[in-house]
Amino acid sequence: MASAPLERPTTALDVLRLPLIGSLLKWRWGRLVLQSLLLIVALAMLWDGFTGPDQASRNLATVGAWVHYRGLVIVALLLVGNLFCMGCPFTLPRTLAKRLSTRGGRFPRALRGKWLAVAGLFVLFFLYEWLDMWASPALTAWVIVFYFVASFALEAFFAESAFCKYVCPLGTFNFVYSAIAPTQISVRDPNICAHCEGKECVNGSYSPTPTIHVDQIPVVGANEARAVEVRHTPQGTPGCGTLLYAPQIQSNLDCTLCLDCVRACPHDNASLFARTPARELLGDVWPKRWDVAFLVVALAWMGVTNAFGMVPPVYELQAWLAQALNTDSEFIVLGIIFFVGNVLLPLGTLIGAAALTRWSAGAQHSLREVAGSFAPTFIPLGFGIWFAHYGFHFLIAPLLIIPVVQEFLGGVGEWERYSVALDNEWIGIIQVVALVGSFAASLWLAQRVSQRLYRRRSFQAFVPWALAMLALMLVAWWIFQLPMEMRGVDDFLR
Repeated sequence: MASAPLERPTTALDVLRLPLIGSLLKWRWGRLVLQSLLLIVALAMLWDGFTGPDQASRNLATVGAWVHYRGLVIVALLLVGNLFCMGCPFTLPRTLAKRLSTRGGRFPRALRGKWLAVAGLFVLFFLYEWLDMWASPALTAWVIVFYFVASFALEAFFAESAFCKYVCPLGTFNFVYSAIAPTQISVRDPNICAHCEGKECVNGSYSPTPTIHVDQIPVVGANEARAVEVRHTPQGTPGCGTLLYAPQIQSNLDCTLCLDCVRACPHDNASLFARTPARELLGDVWPKRWDVAFLVVALAWMGVTNAFGMVPPVYELQAWLAQALNTDSEFIVLGIIFFVGNVLLPLGTLIGAAALTRWSAGAQHSLREVAGSFAPTFIPLGFGIWFAHYGFHFLIAPLLIIPVVQEFLGGVGEWERYSVALDNEWIGIIQVVALVGSFAASLWLAQRVSQRLYRRRSFQAFVPWALAMLALMLVAWWIFQLPMEMRGVDDFLR
C-alpha cells in the first residue's frame, strides 16, 4: 500500500461539498436510505415474482429486472457513476455480516482475480436465454434470492467484500463501465493520508472494544502538526470492502461507490470528486492482467451475443446445429453458441490482435502487456453496444412499469394510457449514434495506447485493434438492424 503513489484530486469540484446532495451522501445513514428504498423494490419484486401474475409484461419482477433496471443502470453509469452498487440492497445486511466476520480471512488467493466474475456473467447470460428468465417471474425472483444469500454469506465468511469484488455479475458489469463515469473517489490532501496512522478509509473505524489513538497531521502551509484524536468504537464505520486505499485510487474498477471510506476517514479528507468522463482510460492505470483484459473484451462480445439471441438468424443457427449434432437439446445448442460468442471470439480477438501487434510493430512488450494495455480501449465500444441493446428494450416501453405497479398495489392498470413508445426510427438513430460514437472513442483510445507503447511504429500497432473493433461494431450494427424480440413487453404493445 505504501509503495503506490498518492493521487491528488482529479478536479476542484468536490461533489460532497455541494449543498444538500453532499450532506445527504456524507450522512451516516445516507447510503442506508438509498439501500432501503431499493430493498423495498427488491422485496416487492420477490413478492410479485412468487405470487403475482405469470405474464411477464404484468409482473413487477420481470419488468423491473429485465426492462427498467437494465435501461436505467446504463444511463446512471454514463451520467453519475456506479449508482446501483452504492444503493445495492443485496449488501444492506453488510454491517451485521461484518460483525460476524471480524475474524474472517481474505478470499482464497487463487480466486481473487476476475475469472469468477467472468464465469458468473457467462452463466447469467446463458441461463437468461436457456431458461427464458425474461418470461418467468418466479425464476427472476429466485435470482434475486440468490443474490441476497450469496452476498450475505461471503460477507460473513471473509474479511473483505468478496462477493462484490470477485463474484457479482451485476457489480462486475458496473465496475467495467464505470470507467466512463464522471465521478471518482479521491482525497483532498495526499499529505494527510501519508501521516495517517490508522488508514481508516481502508481499515475502517469499527472495533469491538473502543480504542483511541492520536494522529499527528501536518498543518497546511506551516512546519508543524496538529493532533487529531481518532476513536474506534462498535458504532464505527467499516472500511473499504474491496480494500481500496483512497489516495491511491486511479480507477473506478472495484469501487462500489459506497462512500464508507469517506465516512470512516477521521480527517474529512476522502471525498467524491467530479472528473473528466473516461479520464482513467486516458492513462496507463488499469492492471495488465489476463483476467481483466479478457473480462473487458468478453463483456463487449457478450453484448453482441446477448442481442443475437433475440433476432431471427439465431433460430436458423440453432436448427442447423441441432441437425448437424443430431440432438434436440437446447442446452447443448445454446451452450455452443454462447461458448463461441462469449469465450472463443473474445479470446481470439484479444490474443489475435495482441499477437499481430507484436508481429507488426515489434516484440519489445510481452503478449500479456500488449493485451492488457489495449483491452481497456474496448470499454467505450462495449458500453455503446450495451447502451444500444438495453436502450431498445427500455424505449419501446418506458412507462410500462406504471400500470404494473398499479396492479401490484391492487388497482387497475392504465395500460392504454401508458402505452407510449419511442418511434422505431428514432430508436434506430439512437442505436447508430451509440455504436458509431463509441467506436470512434475506442479507436481514439487505441491510437493513444499505440503511440505510448510504440511511438514511430504506432500505426502498425494500431491497425489490428482497429480492425477488431470495426468487426465487432459491424456485427453489432447488423444485429440491431434486424427485427428484435420485444421480450417481456410484447403483450403490452399488442
